[in-house]
Amino acid sequence: MTPAINLLRKRGIAHGVLSYHHDANAASYGSEAAEKLGLDATTVFKTLLASTERHELLVAIVPVAGTLDLKALADAAGCRKCEMAAVDAAQRATGYLVGGISPLGQKKKLRTFIDASAQALPAMHVSAGRRGLEVALAPADLIALTDASMACIGRP
Repeated sequence: MTPAINLLRKRGIAHGVLSYHHDANAASYGSEAAEKLGLDATTVFKTLLASTERHELLVAIVPVAGTLDLKALADAAGCRKCEMAAVDAAQRATGYLVGGISPLGQKKKLRTFIDASAQALPAMHVSAGRRGLEVALAPADLIALTDASMACIGRP
């Protein structure tokens, strides 16, 4: 099991694990997950890492049906500017490979922001820490486990 799933089990959080055969040639990991699992893309969220002008890494969780609005993330984080983090920095900080970065069970505690669209969902899907593995859980549980802030950081 992954650190994300181990954390959910340890804390006794209700969740579901879904798996699919990952295609290494897939253009988008999140869209592939939604398609192969037959899920509405508005309920599947991707975990992205951004870097501030002060080189602080931030976790941004947005629907795979849209994109991350870096300006909105910067506003939510109280900084001037954000850009996507370098792949090696993201992998080093989280302990996960890109395409399988889970917001749960990361190596370092990073400030986390979840797109406000998640609030309306009974359950959301995020990476369980490996390509081809997703976990379903209540948005409130993800917020509690990651100490996340909700903000309008996604664009359709």
